[in-house]
Amino acid sequence: MSGEVTSVLFFAAGFGTRMRHLTANRPKPLVEVVGLPLIDHARALADAAGLPTQIANLHYKSEMLEDHLRNTNVQTITEKPEILETGGGLKNVRHLVDGDAVFTMNTDAVWRGPNPFEVLNSAWCPETMDGLLLLIPPAQTHAHEGVGSFAMDETGRLSWDPMLTYTGAQIIKHDGLSEISETSFSIKLLWEKMLRTRKLFGVVYDGKWCDVGHPDAIPVAEALIHDA
Repeated sequence: MSGEVTSVLFFAAGFGTRMRHLTANRPKPLVEVVGLPLIDHARALADAAGLPTQIANLHYKSEMLEDHLRNTNVQTITEKPEILETGGGLKNVRHLVDGDAVFTMNTDAVWRGPNPFEVLNSAWCPETMDGLLLLIPPAQTHAHEGVGSFAMDETGRLSWDPMLTYTGAQIIKHDGLSEISETSFSIKLLWEKMLRTRKLFGVVYDGKWCDVGHPDAIPVAEALIHDA
C-alpha cells in the first residue's frame, strides 16, 4: 500500500533490572519464553509482516546479542559507552532506516492475535500522522504493572490520560530527530511535539498482549501462548 513502512528498530539495549537474577548473566532480550528468546518472538512478527529492514540497538551484554543475531537479517548497533535511551537510540540508527518513518518495538512482550506490525501499517496515514502508537485497554493487558498513558478521541488523535496502555509498538517519522541536539533522550520528546501539533495518533490492538518485564510475567506469557 502507499506509505507502507518497511523498517523496524527493536529496542534491545536496556539493562533489564526488573528481571532481577534472570539478567545477571544475559540481556533481557535473550530471556526465554516457551524456549524462545524474547527478541526472537519479536523477530518472528517482523518476518511474518515481511519487513526487510530489521535493526536492533544493543548495550547491556551486547556481545551475547551480537552472537545470537549474527546469522539473522537483523543489523545491530551497539551503544557505547553510554546507553542512548529510546529517542537517542532511534536517532543513532537513522542512516539504516528506509523511508521517512520506522516501526519501533520493545522486545519484552508476547503477542497473540493480529500481527501488530500489520495492524499499524493498515492504519498508517503519513499525510496526517507523524506518529501512530499501538494501544490496548489496561484491563486487557497481561502481567502489566503500570496504568494507561493515553486517551484517544474519535479521530484517533492522542492526549495524555491513563485510559489506554502503550504496547511498545509504533510507527514514527524520524525527521524531527534532527532538531534534537541531545544524544541520549526519551522518544517522549518526539511525542510531545506531535501532541502539540495534533499529529500523534493511536490504534487499539484487539488481541492479547503480555508485558514480559519481570520474572512473574514469564509463566503468564507462556500460558497465553499455550492457550492460543
